[in-house]
Amino acid sequence: MDIRNRHILDEPINTPITKMDLELKGLGQFIGTTRYFNVLGYNVTDGVYYIMENGYSWFVTDFLAVVRFNQKLRNEGFLSIYLKLDGNKAKMEVTDGNRNILYTQKYQWTDVKRELNLYFTNNVLMLSNEY
Repeated sequence: MDIRNRHILDEPINTPITKMDLELKGLGQFIGTTRYFNVLGYNVTDGVYYIMENGYSWFVTDFLAVVRFNQKLRNEGFLSIYLKLDGNKAKMEVTDGNRNILYTQKYQWTDVKRELNLYFTNNVLMLSNEY
């Protein structure tokens, strides 16, 4: 996560800024979480924190802001969030977990390199393999 995004966490980060891994090569190491990080009033897991530090914080904060202000999504017990890429464009789709699309947001440009699937339940945002 670059210095511009460090304010979204409730605690200071004491790690040096390194080159971001937009391909998220280390993503497979997350199969659970050891702690939660508070982002915009919600909890995110170690894996989501990892993607935030590697150039995807905009995706996480966009989703959390949408949940906070969209009454329909806020009342859902479980959400599945997809980041889909099409060249340098992206799309976030939020479903109820049964492929029923509840919300879509398009991005005209991105430099990220990996599609993602996250889950949101009980005010916790996690990687699908952390569920």
